[in-house]
This record gives sequence, structure tokens and C-alpha cells, in this order.
Amino acid sequence: METILGVGGRQTSYPVAEASQVAAARRAAGDMAARLGFNETGAGQVAIVVTEAAGNIVKHASHGEIVLRQVYRHGVAGIEILALDRGPGIRNLAASMADGTSTAGSYGVGLGAMRRLSQEFDIYTTPGKGTVLGMVLWVGGAMPAEVALQSGAVCLPLAGEHACGDAWALTCSATSATVLLADGLGHGPNAAQASELAAGVLQARAGQPPGTLMQDAHDALRGTRGAAVAVAVLDAIGTQLQFCGIGNIAAHVYDGDGGARRQMVSHNGIVGSNMRKVQEFATPWPAGAILILHSDGLATRWDLADYAGVFACHPRIIAALLYRDFARGRDDVTVLVLRDQQEWVQ
Repeated sequence: METILGVGGRQTSYPVAEASQVAAARRAAGDMAARLGFNETGAGQVAIVVTEAAGNIVKHASHGEIVLRQVYRHGVAGIEILALDRGPGIRNLAASMADGTSTAGSYGVGLGAMRRLSQEFDIYTTPGKGTVLGMVLWVGGAMPAEVALQSGAVCLPLAGEHACGDAWALTCSATSATVLLADGLGHGPNAAQASELAAGVLQARAGQPPGTLMQDAHDALRGTRGAAVAVAVLDAIGTQLQFCGIGNIAAHVYDGDGGARRQMVSHNGIVGSNMRKVQEFATPWPAGAILILHSDGLATRWDLADYAGVFACHPRIIAALLYRDFARGRDDVTVLVLRDQQEWVQ
């Protein structure tokens, strides 16, 4: 069983509204590339992609943000780059994707070159409603083999805080996956301590039912300020999702291609403190299903049906859209999106 991401899944966000902030995002990406072992060519490609993405935000949308995360797949490291804005959007995406296309005096290599330099690339744009870009560049320049469960996330601290009070972990086997999302009470280092302990329970006890993992998390968090926690086990063979939640982590399941939406039930309480009832619930998990978990740093009045065509996008785009449009701005925020890719047994 492979841990896809744990506490390392947190991101850093860089506001972009002027040229100096473009440079700051580029430097941060360059530092990350150096830490992860990119060679000179690869690091240069990371710099080009971030510079162009951030520069386009300044020129076309006035302001937005670049969100960076280190990612791992099958032991290979990469950098995920999300570029978010609420600008005019792109009216002719096909033309803009051509290499060398440049409008408004942009950097000049265009969306087409960003796609060519990235091993993974996806975009969602709507005229008048902005653009979200999602890209990954991998060490060595080759994309590792896909895993059965696509994942996308935004996990960021409250503005002004360095420690994020949310944490999550995901493990996959040949036929199943388990995911845990924790939101430590409040924010800052003490909240981060609680959520990290909860995520560590999954990393140490993968394969257990969600109720068992919840009880283990409760024991591990005693003496901390506690957390809201949700655990889901996805069974691809039995086509079933088992869920257990304590506190205000929201959980929604969509059937493939944006079909029926089901909200999972969590009990009141605080893991590590006054957890009164642990109960598992089950719901169908058909091929192509999507699970969305989020902390209360995200408002609840969202509906993916409002985003035409979004179900065809990578989960990182869905997570970024929900974060961009519904983050409350007064708490840590995590949005985690998982999609079953239908081919589990190797």
C-alpha cells in the first residue's frame, strides 16, 4: 500500500498582482525545484511555466495567485503549479493554446508552450469568470505511471499563518483506497499538531475500517486541542464507500460524469476530546465516481453543476475552482477531490 500524500500535501500560495510578485513566485518554484533534485534544464522549465502563468494573471486578470506543492508518485518527485484568477477568461482557447500566441504583450511563449513543458496540464476557463490552470512537472521530465485514483487538493493556512491547521493523508492499494482529512480546532501550530497526528494515524494504520481509524485518531489526539476528522474507505471491487465523520468536515459523492450527488453524515463532537458516537455509513462507489471532502474553511453553498464541463477536468482543477470561489478567507482551508479511474487491478 502506497501513501500518496500526507502532511507534505500542504501548499504555499503566492498572490500575483504586479511584476515583483511574479518574480517571487518564480523564485519559490526555483527553490522547490532545487530541493527536489531537478536538473538545470528541468528547473529552467519550471521557471518558464511559473513566470508565464503568473505573468498572464497580471496582464489579463489584474490579480490572482500561484499555488505550489511538491508531489510524489511511485517515488518520483514533481512540482504541481496551480494558477488561479477571476479575470475575463479565455474566449478562444484553441487559438490561445498555439505555441507562440501572445496577446496584451504577454511573456510570449503562451499556453501551448506551458502545456508542452509540463508533463501534466489541464485548464478550466469561462468567458467572464476567470481561469484555473493546473500543471505538474516531474523530475527527469517524464510522467510516472498513473495510479488508479486521481487526486487533487488545495490545503492552505489562514492568511498570515505559517502553520496550517488542516492535514490529510491518502493511501491506495490495488483495489481500495483510504483517505483522512483533519481540521485541528482553531488555527496555527496547535491546530497543526492535532491534524498532523490524525493524518499520521492513517499512515501508520492503513487498511483498517474507518471507524477503527477514527477511534485510533481519538486516542492519538488526547492532550491536544482536538480536531474534526473524516475518514473514507473506497472499495473498487465491492463498489462501495464507507465513511465515518466527527465534526464539520463536509463529504460529497458524485456518480461518474456528474450524476447523483450524495452528502455523507458526520456526528457532532471533537476527536481527542468529546467524541461520543462513532458510526460508519455506506454509499455506492460506482466506476468514475468523485469524492469531495473539505474543511469548514470552505463555504458550503457550492454546486459543481454550476461549472459546465468541469467533470471532465482533473481533480486538481475541481479543487482549485472550489477554493477560488468559496474559500471563506478567515480560517485554514482544505479541499480534497478524488476520482475513481475505473482500472484498479493491475
